[in-house]
Amino acid sequence: MPTVALSASFVRQAQCPPDRKKTDYFDAGQRGFMLEVRCSGGKTFYQRYTDDRGRERQYKIGSADVLTLDQARRKARQIVAEALLGADPQQKRRELRAVPQLKDFVAERYLPYVQTYKNSWQTDETVLRIHILPKLGALALDEIKTDAISDLINGMRADGYAAGTMNRVIVILRYIYNLARKWKTPGGENNPASGLSAGPEVQRNRFLAEWEAENLVRAIHADENQTAARSIMLLLLTGARRNEITFAKWDYIDWKNKTLLVPKSKSGRPRVIALNQSAMALLTATPRIDGNEYIFPSEVTGKPSASLFFPWARIRERAGLDDVRLHDLRHSFASFLVNRGVSLYVVQGLLGHLHARTTQRYAHLTQETLSGAADLIQHVVAFPGADAAGHGGASRSSATPDRGR
Repeated sequence: MPTVALSASFVRQAQCPPDRKKTDYFDAGQRGFMLEVRCSGGKTFYQRYTDDRGRERQYKIGSADVLTLDQARRKARQIVAEALLGADPQQKRRELRAVPQLKDFVAERYLPYVQTYKNSWQTDETVLRIHILPKLGALALDEIKTDAISDLINGMRADGYAAGTMNRVIVILRYIYNLARKWKTPGGENNPASGLSAGPEVQRNRFLAEWEAENLVRAIHADENQTAARSIMLLLLTGARRNEITFAKWDYIDWKNKTLLVPKSKSGRPRVIALNQSAMALLTATPRIDGNEYIFPSEVTGKPSASLFFPWARIRERAGLDDVRLHDLRHSFASFLVNRGVSLYVVQGLLGHLHARTTQRYAHLTQETLSGAADLIQHVVAFPGADAAGHGGASRSSATPDRGR
């Protein structure tokens, strides 16, 4: 370990003896400061120091190809000063290196955790993959600030995303940081999503008219991806939730009793979906793929499609239903049945709702149904001359009651 007067020219010319892998040249003018020269030609500045427990440490400053000698000296003096004041110059570096990137924390901690209990974890995965990770995934947890999340939300707003979708992004990020703090993950001490909101969500219910449903069925039959199209058709025929159909397996079908098992529904309980004759015909006509247990696997991955986003976008555009969401098929299923006189109690069972008030939000009565129901009261109570009024109005003499009686 030779000691030399390190200079810029020495740094440029220094070489490692051919019989060694590396040589450390210590600076004569600054204790502990050295230049490591390797047989490969690489050169790196280091500073040695003694920590507050009397142990000798070595701090890697950086490559001589990047840092000048003066820059390396200044950093070396800073390291020695921190050590003299009782701080460990290596500690901050270790802490920074221990902070995971968001994408790694999601893959290694968050998703494995939520998969153990959260029925909608696939939705979280989709939101993360499509909206969050492309923008923030490469950043360490402590590098993501509130402004970065606000910029992400503003970009989504400019792209026309609904408040509900943007709020879901914020909720997932807030939960990620809450878990990071709970698990004492480095970099997760502060929650940059805390207090953020994309605004109130509009409770929007869209119900298909019968002619719209007919257009939709034609568009479904015309789509190029018939695997996805059949799954969408089954949603319309059964009122099931998206994941209940996209993750359905052949073994879940009870052909005799005409039901489809959902092992774990949104409520956390198993339920069965009643299959009508059209649904049974659709499933019978759906080809099976050898070695694949899923009824509607993705043509690309062979696994369930998490969102059906692209085929649904094509189908609803072809049908002229740009404002209809995939979940609106469930609303419409309930509406069609209610308007044909099926009780809310039965519709509740078909939808798998635990509470009737949830079903009431899905039930939509058309004006024709309301008018028809209103006409029924005439069988009990009728105003004199109502029949004539229905044909242009009653005469004064026939419509005026006899006040003398």
